[in-house]
Parts: sequence; C-alpha cells; structure tokens
Amino acid sequence: MYDVIGSRASRAFRVLWLLEEIGLDYNHLAVSPGSPEALAANPSGKIPALRDGDAVLTDSTAIMTYLADKHGQFTHAPGTVARARQDALTHQILDEIDGTLWTAARHSFVLPEEHRVPAVKESLKWEYERNVARLAEALTGPFLQGETMTVADILLAHCLMWAGKAGFPDAGEKLNDYMAMMLARPACQRAAALP
Repeated sequence: MYDVIGSRASRAFRVLWLLEEIGLDYNHLAVSPGSPEALAANPSGKIPALRDGDAVLTDSTAIMTYLADKHGQFTHAPGTVARARQDALTHQILDEIDGTLWTAARHSFVLPEEHRVPAVKESLKWEYERNVARLAEALTGPFLQGETMTVADILLAHCLMWAGKAGFPDAGEKLNDYMAMMLARPACQRAAALP
C-alpha cells in the first residue's frame, strides 16, 4: 500500500486524485511542508512524497507518471507518439501554467517578506492568460488528447482550480467547461473530501 505524504491543499491533491481514479488503496498523511513527516520523506520538507515500500518518490508529476506507468492507466505507453505528445503537454502545463502560478505564490506568501516582489504578479497573470489561451486552442476532445484522459488532464485541471483561487484571469468558456467536467469526476470529489 502507498503512503501519500502531504495535505490535499497542495500539489498532493493531484496524486490523491490519480490514486482515486485508478482505485488503489493508500494511506494519506495530511501534513504541511516542513513538518516532521514531510522532512522524514524529503530532506527539503517539500510535499508531496509517495512511499512505495522502501522507495520514496517526490514531485507530484513524477509520482503521477510513476503510478500511471506502473498500473497502466491514465497514460500512453512509453515509446509511442501518443506518449511523447502526453509528455509534451505535461511539460507545457508545468512550464507555462504551474510555474507561473508557483512564482505568484512565492511572491505572495512563500518567500520571506523582504524577498517578495508583489508587482511581478501582474505580469504573471498576463502570461498565464496568454498560455491558457493556447491550451484552449489545443483542446480537441473531452480531454487534452481527445478521448483518453491522462495525468496531463489531472495536472491542468488542478492548475485551473488553483488559478481561480489565486485570482488569476478567467480561463475562458472552453477551459471552464473542461475544468467543471474534470472536477465533477467522482474520483476528484473523493480526493477533495479528504481531510
């Protein structure tokens, strides 16, 4: 059984959601970054971490990719063109959406106050709006890759939810409908109900 270390109010939510989608049993340690449990799993104290037996994995996207590959769900097979496109989407979302949101969070409450530059948030909002517009154009089916839901979809839906809570620009009707469809999934609802 897996142990997921990290509160659902963090990127651990992505891992919890995927585990619920796959239907796997897991223990959830709803802890904050820097807690003793987080530090025991990851010397940086960052969350999430996943314990699989003696192995401890960090980084939400790496954990999701590992779980999807290991269980053969919510991913395309390695070495296929579909997987290369999935990986490209995943990296695009990480670089252009997640990274923008994380930089804004760092300058809002993560960094020590003397190192924050609040004015940077306006340019980040502009960048986010431009980047989500490109993703909206690429959305061809119910999911990013048509009929197949992958870890990239969980990543994007989580980022869109995060952006809304952080006061970022509206993602537009197409991505709002996509996000509503994703967040209505029973597995997402189960993960959202965790402590």
